[in-house]
Amino acid sequence: MLHDNPVQHPSFPPVAVLDGGLGSHLEAIGHDLSGDLWSARLLHDHPDAIRDAHHDYFASGADIAISASYQLSFDGARRRGLSDDDATELMRASVALAAEARDEHRPDGLVAASVGPYGAARADGSEYRGDYDLDRAGLRAWHARRLTVLAESGADLLAIETIPSRTESRALLELLRGTGVAAWLSFTVADGRLRTGESLTDAFADADAVDEIVAVGINCSHPAEVAGAIRAARSVTDKPIVVYPNSGEHWNRAQRRWEGEPGFAPAQVSRWLEEGASIVGGCCRVGPAEIAGIADVVRRHAPAT
Repeated sequence: MLHDNPVQHPSFPPVAVLDGGLGSHLEAIGHDLSGDLWSARLLHDHPDAIRDAHHDYFASGADIAISASYQLSFDGARRRGLSDDDATELMRASVALAAEARDEHRPDGLVAASVGPYGAARADGSEYRGDYDLDRAGLRAWHARRLTVLAESGADLLAIETIPSRTESRALLELLRGTGVAAWLSFTVADGRLRTGESLTDAFADADAVDEIVAVGINCSHPAEVAGAIRAARSVTDKPIVVYPNSGEHWNRAQRRWEGEPGFAPAQVSRWLEEGASIVGGCCRVGPAEIAGIADVVRRHAPAT
């Protein structure tokens, strides 16, 4: 990526609706996502399914789509027998498919290229612990090439998401600083802290110091974490806040099933907007119906023009 470029800020609506969980929606409509590449496998085997899933979210009222590149990495592609050139083309295709759906349903919408954590490519759940085998320099080297490809893919911005630790977020911030590439940075949290137990407020402060970060927030976390995360962000930054939690269910690895109460009530979404969130959507197990509900709440809270 080139350095010392001015940041190209995307044109967010005053309050934007983000899409929902791409992988869980694909599973809900019958696609098998087992394997290390998860939903990214369909970029290679069934790209129409990815485009159709984006269609569903835009039709439900989403303003922003996140590409299917979350779990796609060069080493993960090699394990599947794909070349680095193949991986590059799949990353570019993930953005192009989201853009096709956007252009049909919401020409003024945005496409965010997903930059998932190192743990997602390991496919071992370590993004929810942050117990990696790479230090900051190693993470910077691991992320660098993929970040460049996605930054040059034609996306409106990067969605750096589900980051569990300051070690990984700092590595990514070092790569972004001075490039002019707009991105949001979203952490996964538990009990008001990063998955590693580090301070969420400190992590937001790190992000605030980098011009390329145009929004901060959390994702792939329980809905009960959202309000506290918004307050933590507001204490250190004036940047827009993005929140897209899971449904509230949790995955029981032993029983291989989702458990808990699904969904979050409109009153919760209203509270997040009142607390200061300006980009709201969903992650795992949040589908088009739930995004339609969020869009309805957002419309009712939208400032008069």
